[in-house]
Amino acid sequence: MSVAAVASFPDKAKFVGELLVPVAPFDQKSGREAWTVAFAPNGSYLAWSQGHRIVISFEMDININGINYGINGWQVCLPPPEHTIDCGDIVWGLAFGSSVPEKQSRCVNIEWHRFTFGQDQLLLATGLNNGRIKIWDVYNGKLLLNLMDHTSIVRDLTFAPDGSLMLVSASIDKTLRVWDLKDDGNMVKVLRGHQNWVYSCAFSPDSSILCSVGAGKAVLLWNMDKYTLIRKLEGHHNDVVSCEFSPDGALLATASYDTRVIVWDHQRATILLELGHLFPPPSPIFAGGANDRWVRSVSFCSDGRHIASVTDDRLVRFWSIEERAPQAIASLPNGLCCAFSTEGSVLAAGTCDGSVHFWECPRSIATLQHLCRMALRRVMTTQQVEALAIPMPLRDYLTYRVV
Repeated sequence: MSVAAVASFPDKAKFVGELLVPVAPFDQKSGREAWTVAFAPNGSYLAWSQGHRIVISFEMDININGINYGINGWQVCLPPPEHTIDCGDIVWGLAFGSSVPEKQSRCVNIEWHRFTFGQDQLLLATGLNNGRIKIWDVYNGKLLLNLMDHTSIVRDLTFAPDGSLMLVSASIDKTLRVWDLKDDGNMVKVLRGHQNWVYSCAFSPDSSILCSVGAGKAVLLWNMDKYTLIRKLEGHHNDVVSCEFSPDGALLATASYDTRVIVWDHQRATILLELGHLFPPPSPIFAGGANDRWVRSVSFCSDGRHIASVTDDRLVRFWSIEERAPQAIASLPNGLCCAFSTEGSVLAAGTCDGSVHFWECPRSIATLQHLCRMALRRVMTTQQVEALAIPMPLRDYLTYRVV
């Protein structure tokens, strides 16, 4: 494993470093791709699917005898201790989950559990090519659970942010499945609504809504208290492959092969912003096919003001939600996925050769309007804001009207 750093350029995003995989003859074969990269909820670990069944996890910002290891500040220092997990098959999806002991299982009739999850428990879920989901203890690398109900590739995984250890898996078998890990991995519900492969899923910050996207133009929103479909968001012209909510839960970003990232007000089912990766924008017919600008992944920064996207044109872009043009760009050959670090200072992106690259997130001054929006969205939805008995200009100021 090697780490490198290069000088930054004013007109490009600041490159922090990269984690490279060992070179071996079989690395030229399919299966070496880093399909997913993930940070632990508390920022303590980074994990990515290195390819060929292997998952690597790094402990971040370790201080040993005054020396910091890992991504600390804006630079990659010495490589930290790593944990290597052989999952037994190609890994497509990854997700970290942390437990809140007082958050009870939703299955009220359970009288005993095989596992007792402590407050410092950190789990890693891996979705495999054979349809299985394996749950690992991050600290010791022990396999805890082996979930086996999917009939095809598990493409993505997401934990509920509330610490309940509810896990949702998205699969090429056209279903989403809800698992209760506090109930020893019991499968709670199968969500059926996609007509084709399901590529990605994401929880809202309050764990009440699930977004799922796949081989189709629609974005599906689910009520996770009742496990019912809320609505479908229409606007993309090609497969939708990635989705993520903003930290305040007010916005939803979706990435598509139609060369666009769309930022939605999902409560009102309206498009607020379209981030185009091909100019001039392609016609719907052209966007619906092979166009060399497929957007592979999208991630929301923890500041709620920045979005990153990875595209087939060999670039990673950093966007401000207040603008329609990228704030910064960087070269990324064969990029597949991206994720911001928990505190939002660094973006990690995985590639077809199994390596991970890092960039510093561009910074800008937070406007008073954005701070007001962020604070307000923690207590009420867009519809509730619009119903407030206040002057219309103030209501417009407090709602996202980027169009």
